[in-house]
Amino acid sequence: MTMERIGIVGIGLMGHGIAHNIVTKGWPLGYLHHAGNQPSDDLLQAGARQFDDVASLAAESDILLLCVTGTPQVEDVLTGSGDLLANLRPGMVVVDCSTAIPESTLALARLVQDKGAHFIDAAMTRTPKEAHEGRLNLLIGGDPAIVDRVSPVLETFSENRFYAGPVSSGHRLKLLHNFVSLGSVTLIAEAAACARAAGIDDAVLVDCLKRGGGYGAGLDRMAPYLLDGAVDQLRFTVSNSLKDLTYYNAMADEVGTPHLIAQATRDIMARLVEDGHGDALLPRQVDLMTKDGG
Repeated sequence: MTMERIGIVGIGLMGHGIAHNIVTKGWPLGYLHHAGNQPSDDLLQAGARQFDDVASLAAESDILLLCVTGTPQVEDVLTGSGDLLANLRPGMVVVDCSTAIPESTLALARLVQDKGAHFIDAAMTRTPKEAHEGRLNLLIGGDPAIVDRVSPVLETFSENRFYAGPVSSGHRLKLLHNFVSLGSVTLIAEAAACARAAGIDDAVLVDCLKRGGGYGAGLDRMAPYLLDGAVDQLRFTVSNSLKDLTYYNAMADEVGTPHLIAQATRDIMARLVEDGHGDALLPRQVDLMTKDGG
């Protein structure tokens, strides 16, 4: 099998793990130099190539992964300062791994297709730890034939892949996932803040929830912080949560479904950001809610 050349824009906490798996599993890899990247000497030592601009990276790539924060950054790479759109070749594939507004995803996909290239969304769940281990979940939308073409690359850094439907379906599924995930974590944080105020020990609360209907992935992520102050299981910021919940509420408006709980959760994140806590990791919600009385 001839290995296609892989490019990646965004060597952040998630993108670095993705890039590590791609290059160490034998794929030709190039990545865009950017001030926001994680240290990348290990990638260079493994055989990756660094490029100073999107045009030169695109020229040496057959499949280009975008691992940036969200819709504004994806739009900037494709149609703004990065101008990737002008440098696409027929047959290239753009894989958007961000969390994005589905309507924007559809619009960008049309622009990419007008250039004779292909676009799929492959949104990620799990954390930088699983990214480095090659165990991400991918939520995928796009033409099944193109998904099949890029699957060998996606398999290098993912454990589970969920095909959701046409382009934008992966991003829609990601917003659904993140609403449930972030909502669960915020619910636990609010309960923990109330428990502290009511004189209930954190360890007792965690033990009670673990042995009853309150148990789940959200508790597994929050328990280390409640018990030991450890944040490694949930390295996700308040500002990123606000972004994702804003996107979810917009999608719910678009399709006409209720989103009262999602709106309330978004409002909590918005207030924390307004109070200067946008960079705080989500487990710290407990302390912030305890400090200001909710």
